Amino acid sequence: MKNLKLGLQLGYWGSKPPTGFVALAQRAEALGYDSVWTAEAYGSDALTPLAWIGAQTSKIRLGTGVCQLSARSPTAMAMAAMTLDHLSSGRFILGLGVSGPQVVEGWYGAPFSKPLARTREYIDIIRQVLAREEPVTSSGPHYPLPYAGAGSWGLGKPLKSIVHPLRADLPIFLGAEGPKNVALAAEIADGWLPLYYSPFRNDVYAASLSNAKPAFEVTQGVVVNITDDVEQGLVPVKNMLALYVGGMGAEKRNFHKELVSRMGFEAEANKVQELFLSGRKQEAVQAVPTKLADEISLVGPVDRIRDRLQAWRETPVTSLLVSGRSPTELETLAELVLG
Repeated sequence: MKNLKLGLQLGYWGSKPPTGFVALAQRAEALGYDSVWTAEAYGSDALTPLAWIGAQTSKIRLGTGVCQLSARSPTAMAMAAMTLDHLSSGRFILGLGVSGPQVVEGWYGAPFSKPLARTREYIDIIRQVLAREEPVTSSGPHYPLPYAGAGSWGLGKPLKSIVHPLRADLPIFLGAEGPKNVALAAEIADGWLPLYYSPFRNDVYAASLSNAKPAFEVTQGVVVNITDDVEQGLVPVKNMLALYVGGMGAEKRNFHKELVSRMGFEAEANKVQELFLSGRKQEAVQAVPTKLADEISLVGPVDRIRDRLQAWRETPVTSLLVSGRSPTELETLAELVLG
């Protein structure tokens, strides 16, 4: 039975910067946590807080979970990755994801079409920059380099990064939900950032992960709530599921709802969405299956969480990302997971 690593998930900011996030990262590092992660949606970016943390830590790996493809061109993303990797002495993990059509088209003003092809092309360009073997070119339709389309001056030429990357093999992780996206992560990336994973339903992703390389990392976020009241402790998980399944996406195309359906809860997911979109949000929360919420989280007394960790050790998951709310909680989790 394999050991699990621990990561600290800080996510993206709410209406203002959170307090004490650097101190939490420093405590996680002292406790033996492997990584700390930041995110972006349409407010704070993932890279700046990570650089701030990296400047005040020395060992913990620094991951973006995730940077959105449409926020930056692939070469701009590669520049940021190289810069952070140098500044952190080789601790950076580049986590990427396509986001969704609401954010891509509504916030970035870009088309969401062909996310798989765009991801493949995007990562290929980043790999070229990091290899620094020759000037970077791309004949793909999404990120042509040099650009010679409408409005071009015809003066572009292939370029090679001025900066020599610290690591040509800087790890790239993909956030992915759909079977084809997960299979793409296993094929071209060094790790995968799932949204939901049940250690009791490994078959949901088994086919997509069949071609993963031996060192492939799976870094899964889990809500942890140490409490004697399991039912009450699951309420935040149900709130999150109701929002994602019910409202994070269009009625006819919600990737999160589709994933929950593949996990065996299709009828329940349909009901949650129906209630949420009709404005009956509290009823939507109550319609979230307790079994689903319990399987994807670690909720209950310490002994119950310790027992349920055994199931996670028998999955492809290599690291659990937790949103520690206090140093004390981080310490308890370190004792449970790292021993």
